[in-house]
Amino acid sequence: MKLTCLCQIVLFIILYNSSTFVTSQDSCSSKLMQLQLPIPFDTSSLLCSPVWPTHNFILRYAKASSDVWSFIFSFPLDTKAYAAIGFSKDGSMVGSSAIVGWMPSPGAGGMKLFYLGGKSQRDVIVDKSDLYVMNASFVPPTDSLGYLIFQLKTTQPSNNLIFAIGPNGQFPDYPQYDLPQHIDQTSITINYSKGSTSQNSNLKLRRSHGVLNMMGWSILVIIGSIIGRYFKQWDPIWFYLHASIQTFGFVAGVIGILCGLLLSKKLNSKVTHHKNIAIIIIVLGFLQVLAIIIRPGRESKIRKYWNWYHHNVGRILIIFAILNTFYGLHLGGEGSKWFLAYGVIIAVLVIVVVFLEIRMRIIARREARSKETSSYSPSVELPY
Repeated sequence: MKLTCLCQIVLFIILYNSSTFVTSQDSCSSKLMQLQLPIPFDTSSLLCSPVWPTHNFILRYAKASSDVWSFIFSFPLDTKAYAAIGFSKDGSMVGSSAIVGWMPSPGAGGMKLFYLGGKSQRDVIVDKSDLYVMNASFVPPTDSLGYLIFQLKTTQPSNNLIFAIGPNGQFPDYPQYDLPQHIDQTSITINYSKGSTSQNSNLKLRRSHGVLNMMGWSILVIIGSIIGRYFKQWDPIWFYLHASIQTFGFVAGVIGILCGLLLSKKLNSKVTHHKNIAIIIIVLGFLQVLAIIIRPGRESKIRKYWNWYHHNVGRILIIFAILNTFYGLHLGGEGSKWFLAYGVIIAVLVIVVVFLEIRMRIIARREARSKETSSYSPSVELPY
């Protein structure tokens, strides 16, 4: 009898934990019964897509009539951050309309429309949208799961969707409803008839442009320069390493700039300053290639002028590349993690350069003193 009671208790605990687990996260296999509120439209024909598995974002949708579409967007609340779904014309965040939901504490949730007119705070306008939204509500069935329920009055919603998650503990609260900058975002293309999704091609192109330029001009080129300045004692290995790394950096950078030009043409974006700096960088890069071609011999009288030209053009290129990379991250609306990651890499490289520069100067002084000591030989008078 006691064993039977114990088994019943264990079974109850398992079932309770299972039900708690189901309601604390969402999936396309989950039912919507846990909402415990009447949904103002039919949910029987909703298609479901895991639109952002990284953050467990789930989107359900269906065409309700000739000019009305129904959506249910679910996201986890245990991250203590807002979640947003945006409808974009071209896959970019600027110019899109977003629906944002958040719950800073149990029972204190919020939901607002925002028009993302630009990247600055003043360009993000609350309660303005290109969307005609109906029957909108925010439902938190548990403290760790939220649902944005809404309908769009349109014959065909944009298939370019943007999803974003905000910084921990920062919400667009009353009364200003300022929207804090997201810490992560993704852009997808959705096929409403098939229920399939794919990463937006513009996002892939933008990331390729950023990563190639970052790795090429402002990481590999710096590493190659470090080898060329501080490891000449490893002759001729240092030269082949220096030349190889700079070549890879140059090729990656050129491809990255070409990706940027293609992206600018596709989005018809106006990034004049970013583009002009990129042109300066690629010109300096070709001047460095020219320097290798016309490199005089070590014994040549003009070698010192060539060294001055080669070294300083390289330094100017690196400075422009670092500045333009940070500026590009800003233009791309990338989250703080990209700025932090790139900033840490540059800081580490700067620390390495400072250490190697100090070490090189110390060694040079020691060698100079050693030469002075060896060249000085005091005369000794011999007895007759």
